[in-house]
Amino acid sequence: DDEIKKAYRKLAIKWHPDKNQHRRAESEAKFKEIAEAYDVLSDKEKRAIYDKYGEEGLSGGVPMGGGGGAAAAGPGGMGGTRTTFHGDPHKIFAQFFGTSNPFSVFEEMGGGGGGGMGGMGGMPAMFGSGMGGMGGMGAPRPRGPRKAEPVVTKLNCSLEELFNGATKRMKVTRQRLQADGSTLRPEEKLLEIHVKPGWKAGTRITFENEGDQAPGVVPADIVFVIAEKHHPRFTREGNDLVVKARVTLLQALTTHTQSVRTLDDRTLSVACNEVLSPGYEKRVRGEGMPISKAPGTRGDLVLRFEVVFPSHIPEDKRDLLRRALPA
Repeated sequence: DDEIKKAYRKLAIKWHPDKNQHRRAESEAKFKEIAEAYDVLSDKEKRAIYDKYGEEGLSGGVPMGGGGGAAAAGPGGMGGTRTTFHGDPHKIFAQFFGTSNPFSVFEEMGGGGGGGMGGMGGMPAMFGSGMGGMGGMGAPRPRGPRKAEPVVTKLNCSLEELFNGATKRMKVTRQRLQADGSTLRPEEKLLEIHVKPGWKAGTRITFENEGDQAPGVVPADIVFVIAEKHHPRFTREGNDLVVKARVTLLQALTTHTQSVRTLDDRTLSVACNEVLSPGYEKRVRGEGMPISKAPGTRGDLVLRFEVVFPSHIPEDKRDLLRRALPA
């Protein structure tokens, strides 16, 4: 029914809690009542129950579908299906408007028209005074300022910064409204970003409303997205740090100690007593990247071995190898 949709559109925008921060508790209640009214009035079966039994019928277990002795029992009938509203008013709003942002939709304004949701079958005071006498057609106009699209910028960080944590300072220039409400002037601001140990590429840091201003527009958010710089020694794989370890064939076949300089400038001595085949991995527990969501814990350091073979072996040395190595 068009009149029901017009009334819901007007009232849902008016009483959306995000547009009534100064009286949020009241608007939350009104918003839910409006959603409940729309849920009943836009459903033929629920509407029929309300028209026949009133509010009591909606909450008192009236059988759905009527018919027979069960319907005659009225609101007090036993075994009926309750139609109590358990929906999400915000979900109903998003499904109706195609967005959950009340600042990006338009309200139907103007004179004339019907009695809104209060005029549809005489919905009572259970839906609050805001439900009655509202509605009408007219030209759409913006309801409140729209939110500008976010400004997304890449924030390059070295692996050392992501390992140890760092403070990055970014200077931004944005347009700001002057006191007259229409004149714009460029303004610089220094934004400080505290990079936490263990943050990964793709982590987003949002500075709300720090972008350009314009008349009738809520300033854009500035969003920094962590990007990881190439490192000459380490590769990050999740929470692990992988380092390529080049060893000679002699080292691969005999005992060997591999030294690794860490991102926090320590030197680890890793004993390798096993035979190291090409691509073999040795894992050192707890020496990888910090895990930001589990402070005090770290991933692993992974040594990935590359065996360097000699380009030439003299014949007498080959004889020694034949005798030393199994066939």
